[in-house]
Amino acid sequence: MGESAEVTISAFGDEIADDLSEQLDVLKGLNVHWLDLRGAWGKNVLRFSDEDVAQVKQTLDLNGVGVSCIGSPIGKSPIAEPVETEAANLARLFQIGEALGVRQVRVFSFYPPDTSANTHYDDYVEASIARLAQLTQMAQAEGFVLMLENEKGIVGDTLSRCAAIVSTIDSPHLRFLWDPANFIQVGESQPTEHGWASLGPYIGYIHIKDAVLAGGGVRPAGEGDGQVKQLLTRLRAAGYDGFLALEPHLAIAGHSSGYSGPEGMAVAVEALRNVMQQAGLVENQP
Repeated sequence: MGESAEVTISAFGDEIADDLSEQLDVLKGLNVHWLDLRGAWGKNVLRFSDEDVAQVKQTLDLNGVGVSCIGSPIGKSPIAEPVETEAANLARLFQIGEALGVRQVRVFSFYPPDTSANTHYDDYVEASIARLAQLTQMAQAEGFVLMLENEKGIVGDTLSRCAAIVSTIDSPHLRFLWDPANFIQVGESQPTEHGWASLGPYIGYIHIKDAVLAGGGVRPAGEGDGQVKQLLTRLRAAGYDGFLALEPHLAIAGHSSGYSGPEGMAVAVEALRNVMQQAGLVENQP
């Protein structure tokens, strides 16, 4: 099964440019035909009007590009806020997903009150699980899958806390979104080696960016300590046939976005394809 696994490359277009048409032109030039939709025209996807969504749909159709996942900011919010706020936001994103033919939504696991250090984050795992379980029930009812990304500064930052969240909820409507660089940036060395057994069974999506342990600087795939090649090798063996989504952050990494420019995205795509070749992972071509 594993040897025939085929993955599809997607990318965060808002790392290339603000204008959606420009995003898609660059991606098509790199032979990438799927988009992680996080933002366009200076707006986050959550703030898109119905008119914006219609324009996105028209532009995607015109270019023959699909949306692989909505790169939402759900869960990048204080854990102390009422969960109803994020439930309402998620309901809106389900409307947008429905309009664009995408049923995967990226989410996070909430900011603890004090993010100056993560030594006390275990205290908030239970609350994070309760909130995410409620959002997962919404996803189940509407036929969507939430992709929980590991991220620094939020409850689900380390391998162990991410595993505690996804294994407790244990739903096909909440899968794990593995980001190698984000693990490195919270000091998780050899994340694939240490985390595959606990998180591998829950993986539904992959972000591709790498980072170095010394200082946490972001690098193209295979040029940091994120064990990207080992991750892709494990995915191949497991028969993973999902997306590898490029979120390179090679120029600027912001609170809810990042920027690489056309040149940075080209570097990121080439680096990923090189590591895929080393791992024996086949790219699904359109």
